[in-house]
Amino acid sequence: MAEPLLFDTHQHLIYREAARYSWTVRAPILDGRDFTLDDYAALTKGLGVGGALFMEVDPDEERYQDETRFVAKAIDGSPTRGIIACCRPEHASGFDAWLEESAELGVVGYRRILHMVDDGVSQTETFRRNVRAIGQAGRTFDVVMHARQLHLALELMTVCPDTQFVLDHCGNPDIANNAMDPWADAMTQLAKLPNVVVKFSGLTVNCGPGQDPATAVVPYLHRMIDIFGPDRILWGGDWPVVDLAVGLPRWIAITRQVLATLSADEAAAIAHKTAERIYKVSMAA
Repeated sequence: MAEPLLFDTHQHLIYREAARYSWTVRAPILDGRDFTLDDYAALTKGLGVGGALFMEVDPDEERYQDETRFVAKAIDGSPTRGIIACCRPEHASGFDAWLEESAELGVVGYRRILHMVDDGVSQTETFRRNVRAIGQAGRTFDVVMHARQLHLALELMTVCPDTQFVLDHCGNPDIANNAMDPWADAMTQLAKLPNVVVKFSGLTVNCGPGQDPATAVVPYLHRMIDIFGPDRILWGGDWPVVDLAVGLPRWIAITRQVLATLSADEAAAIAHKTAERIYKVSMAA
């Protein structure tokens, strides 16, 4: 069976002329340098990546919109087909204006980092009103939370039924502590909601010392496939954050290992078809 092309829905690019990324100080291998389209192209050459979506990289508050404006120009004519932009749904002022402006910048969806803020952020009516507005605009909302927060994700996704949610990084199971069952129970509840898909990404950084990511993450990936089914799963590389664990080439190899256990149609769904449908983009030029 020929291997399907991968559509990377989680391509982080860091151009420090565009915005500030103070959080990278806590990750020395990422701090103080750029991660560019050219770097990504060289790293993925020959690995069967057919296209990508830029995923916001949690820029500092004062310049988060500048990141999207810069990247919109940088990716023009490249295999990166669109942008998942940073937003601040917790702010009533300026949110609608950002939705309007970003629509002209190739934005197909938005994300707000929720595992680094107070749990109450996603529970305010302002936040939920703005997330509903994202759905009304026909765009997606990516959610990243720790496994312990998935009950909050369930609340948010339930009260915003017309917004398409993408749960990043498989819901961040606590692989280091072998906490499969609590995570799987929460994912089963989320799978009951028709407006939720899950992203096959970001798991290797959740492994603990002494665990081999290539073997530790695979049971979680198969469990996720059992719960959601391939038509509700899409793939992401999470570069360069993935460099904190195994690096992108090895993550692609782990992905291929899992996809090889599926039928051709199932593998293609996870590799690119679900992403094209959910984000309303085409991997092809």
